[in-house]
Amino acid sequence: MMRELQYPFDANNILSQKRKIKKQLLNEKKEFLDKNIAILGGSTTNDIKLILEIFLLNYGIRPHFYESEYNQYYQDAVFPNRELEEFHPDLIYVYTTNRNITRYPIISETADDVNGLIEQEIEKFESIWRNLRETYGCPIIQNNFEMPFYRLMGNKEASDIHGKVNFLTRLNMEFYLYAQEHENFYICDINYISADFGLKEWADPFYFYMYKYALNVNAIPYLSFNVANIIKSILGKNKKGFVLDLDNTLWGGIIGDDGVDNIVLGQEEAVGQAYSEFQRYIKEHQQLGIILNIDSKNDHENAVAGLKHPDSEFTEGDFISVKANWEPKDKNFTDIANELNLLPESLVFIDDNPAERYIITKQLPEVNAPEIGIVQNYIQNIDRSGFFEVTNLSDDDLKRNEMYQKNAKRTKLQSTFTDYKEYLVSLEMKGIIRAFESVYMARIAQLTNKSNQFNLTTRRYTQAEIESISQKEDYITLYGKLFDKFGDNGVVSVIIGHKVEKECQIDLWIMSCRVLKRDMEFAMMDALVNCCKEKGLTKIRGYYYPTAKNSMVREFYQMQGFQKISEDTQGNTEWIFDIPEIYENKNNVIEMED
Repeated sequence: MMRELQYPFDANNILSQKRKIKKQLLNEKKEFLDKNIAILGGSTTNDIKLILEIFLLNYGIRPHFYESEYNQYYQDAVFPNRELEEFHPDLIYVYTTNRNITRYPIISETADDVNGLIEQEIEKFESIWRNLRETYGCPIIQNNFEMPFYRLMGNKEASDIHGKVNFLTRLNMEFYLYAQEHENFYICDINYISADFGLKEWADPFYFYMYKYALNVNAIPYLSFNVANIIKSILGKNKKGFVLDLDNTLWGGIIGDDGVDNIVLGQEEAVGQAYSEFQRYIKEHQQLGIILNIDSKNDHENAVAGLKHPDSEFTEGDFISVKANWEPKDKNFTDIANELNLLPESLVFIDDNPAERYIITKQLPEVNAPEIGIVQNYIQNIDRSGFFEVTNLSDDDLKRNEMYQKNAKRTKLQSTFTDYKEYLVSLEMKGIIRAFESVYMARIAQLTNKSNQFNLTTRRYTQAEIESISQKEDYITLYGKLFDKFGDNGVVSVIIGHKVEKECQIDLWIMSCRVLKRDMEFAMMDALVNCCKEKGLTKIRGYYYPTAKNSMVREFYQMQGFQKISEDTQGNTEWIFDIPEIYENKNNVIEMED
């Protein structure tokens, strides 16, 4: 990850060096996810697009843009647009601001008149969203409204129905209700972003009068960064957990030197309050399914003692993995990732010590180790970084900490067996494999974007694309859920294939790292074969496209009984499976439910 593009960043440097940064990113990144992004703007958007591009490149997303002409957002959205249709957008960003309000109330108007203006404005935007959804079927990102740069009535603007502040606030609430009721629709909260930047500077009218930018040009990196965070979240590129230092990170002081009674934590002094609030902030992430881990140079006993401090927000049980020892932190970090079956870059390293952060990023260059500053700034610097930007929260997200805790119990149980199959049988596993169902669409889309290791083709899908595929007769879709005596693992595997004459050609086969080596892949193969036979298909054709992260499935098809029929110089392989008249199931440890 390029340090210059991580929060806190130098906005002026990004603006002045954007072409150089883009060139460097394109030279450094070997694998990109290509996406078509349409920007429909209510004012000038050129630099917003250029800065958005480099933030997305830094996330491994290579955007190709359609950009509307100046203030043509409504026309492009509502009326036939051959150019946009041929562009086939994967995502549409509607960039509007309070400069695009048709008309504000005037003092002499009645409440009914003002309500009519609200309805008129909402109907305009709903017609935009409705037409985009019906025509393109892709995710939509829509700005809400920032507050005006002047208040005619002063503070009464907020409470009086004729005030611009009141009017914009009501419109924002209508936007939020729409977002709550419609999937694949996301709000870019420029109301918050502008306040955070400073509304006086953000709304400086000079930039609108001179260049028709509806915001200060110096604020563009902050806006584009937020849009990029929404996009990378939609595409499943969020981080999954924290790896946290202890001394001077979760509490003040060195516990090995100062003792548990003398670490700085709690309400007795200002700095202690800052550490306590930071602990609460970190712990709140568990509600989102963010997993917590410790990587500390400490004796284990001291680390645990610190977590037992009377003012600690944590217990040892809040952490999936605790590495408190004198090993190099990059080794501990790698060990934690391996224990969790996650790639190291899925985790964020939080440490007050710049030397430790440097070592981590030097040894593990894809890992984020943000500069967190002094304790009073820890929350702001982490929160503004957008590591865990939420676009959808699935049931699996909410249960993730519980799932990893139970995985630790499974690992402990495994250590008591010498025969691996006996261990699998002891788990008392049960599985469900079915065609895609609406209740799991969000999780299925999420899994297609987050799975990197057990992913044979690394194709990515939005939820809208998943929903569309599930309705097509020429597609075969399967999802798999796995249960065992420790609990529900959730949706852990997905197959998408399409029918070509008498063949099923596999577009996607993925599985969550949580259930590797549990024979779920064999259960999915059995279900795929049975589904193909029911549809009168005689062959299954599979593809493997190598990446830096999926070497573990290089020979997966061979293990399933496929024959390799081709391989090119890049290592891309093609496989075929002739479905026998009598097929013997490969799974014999998971009890499958109908």
